[in-house]
Amino acid sequence: MLEIGSLVDGKYKILNKIGQGGMSVVYLAMNERANKQWAIKEVRKDGVKNFEVVKQGLIVETDLLKKLHHPNLPSIIDVIDGDGTFLIVMDYIEGRHLESVLKEYGAQNQEDVIEWAKQLCDVLSYLHSRKPPIIYRDMKPSNIMLKPDGKVMLIDFGTAREFKETSVADTTCLGTQGYAAPEQYGGQGQTDARTDIYCLGATLYHLLTGHNPSEPPYEMYPIRYWNPELSSGLEEIILKCTQKNPDDRYQSCAELLYALEHYNELDIEYKKKQTLKWRSFLFTSILTVLAGAGTVGFHLAERNVTASTYDAYIKEAETLATTSPEESVEYYENAITLNPIDGEAYEKMLNFFLWQNNEEDSNTSSQVSCVFSDTEEQTVRKSLGINGDGKRSNEEYLKGNSDEYNKFAYDLGIAYFYSYNGTGNKAASRKWLGIAAEAEPTEELNEKNIARAKNLYKIAEYYDSLGVRNQAGDSMVSYSDYWLDLVKIVDTDVKAGDNNVNILLSYKELTARIVSNATDFKSAGVTKKQMESQLDEAVSVLTSMEIVTGSANADYEQEMKEALMENIVVAREIVESTFNTSNIIAVQGGEEDAADTAAD
Repeated sequence: MLEIGSLVDGKYKILNKIGQGGMSVVYLAMNERANKQWAIKEVRKDGVKNFEVVKQGLIVETDLLKKLHHPNLPSIIDVIDGDGTFLIVMDYIEGRHLESVLKEYGAQNQEDVIEWAKQLCDVLSYLHSRKPPIIYRDMKPSNIMLKPDGKVMLIDFGTAREFKETSVADTTCLGTQGYAAPEQYGGQGQTDARTDIYCLGATLYHLLTGHNPSEPPYEMYPIRYWNPELSSGLEEIILKCTQKNPDDRYQSCAELLYALEHYNELDIEYKKKQTLKWRSFLFTSILTVLAGAGTVGFHLAERNVTASTYDAYIKEAETLATTSPEESVEYYENAITLNPIDGEAYEKMLNFFLWQNNEEDSNTSSQVSCVFSDTEEQTVRKSLGINGDGKRSNEEYLKGNSDEYNKFAYDLGIAYFYSYNGTGNKAASRKWLGIAAEAEPTEELNEKNIARAKNLYKIAEYYDSLGVRNQAGDSMVSYSDYWLDLVKIVDTDVKAGDNNVNILLSYKELTARIVSNATDFKSAGVTKKQMESQLDEAVSVLTSMEIVTGSANADYEQEMKEALMENIVVAREIVESTFNTSNIIAVQGGEEDAADTAAD
């Protein structure tokens, strides 16, 4: 065992023991140089029968976690492989296992459980979206940490596996009895995303009822059997999650998340009210149809009405765009609900969010251009969510119209990349840019769009590892490649004669990265001349850029151009400062000539 007060690997000071399992001990440690606390998990050879087997399992776990970056997942900082011990340095998570919370307090508040479930859906969606997808397989209260701020963290990846499309069944049957899905016991097919949905459903059952499914009677009753005050809608959700046949469960965590966000709509009382409303609507509609055209050709008329109503919804949304933005969004949502396979409503709603007029927004000009807010993003997610039949999501319907789906994926990826909350969310953009990057050229999504999606996807991938260093202290990012890819995006957009907005956004990204990462670029061999050359070219392009007065984007283009020119001045100062190393060199003993270095 590690000694309290000892120094591990020359930098981690052991403060105290914070946990112990059957084969490992967890310590709280401090990196005094970084002034940050970490958790160190120790597995000793003399405490484990099959140490090498356990060690290989831990290596698999750490290798998985090293590739993952999500706010609800711990990060692996270091791995120290000694002769008789194996140490994993990871994020220190302050909080308690939900298992200990259950033991102390029993069944948990319904609203709290729903909030935790939403977070767990989000992190599982992230795991399932990896290439290849990662199946967690061991969701249970003891593997979920509850932090003081109410957020949850998913820990222990010892049973996780990468999904293999060519596999018929799992080679290893792992999981925890009571929480594990039937397919985890072997001979019933390969585990996939739906396996995690089953495990999550069993976990929610335990949290809501206080009854452990891994203990007698080894059966999950409807949750209101234990507590009639619980939501019937939530009961329905958990029953669907825990169906024996994977085809009868929610097919994705996104679908489950939507159901959780609208669980009250599944309540018996809600269904009764909606049934009465539907009966009234149906009776009125039938009378109208009979009065207008009789019953002959009713189905044909119904299709025509659907199409005309869809167009009417979109037209009304456009009409209300400036006078009543909230109503405008509702009409776009109505159109999507009516016909989720048509991409027009999705596209126009997204464009509306990016380019709507809103003089009340204090953070931007009168034209809210290229700002994709939290609320707007949630609306898009909702619109892509579960359809009224409870089985297929709107996104799945839209996928059936592949040309329009790919175009929407491209536009949504661009919105996330550049515009989310005004700064961009590169992680969220990857899914959508990846879809567009793999598409075949069409009239809706041309070769230039696809090439741009591929370039931006590469840039987005860098963001997972920016500032992250390996055990040896080396950067996890090749900043020389990063620089070349940034320049490639700019060159592609400018030389292809792209529109002003795309060119401005490309230069904005390059300039921002010079400001933030000039030192990293320098260390990777990018010269002062190369950086200054890109900034000079940006000034040249921006100076000659023609902005059409009166065009829809004119005000935004002008404001962005002016702001970018100011940022370029800042970037020049950063570059100059980065390469002005005379003081540093003097301290180091003058091993190089400062003037020569600054001239690079």
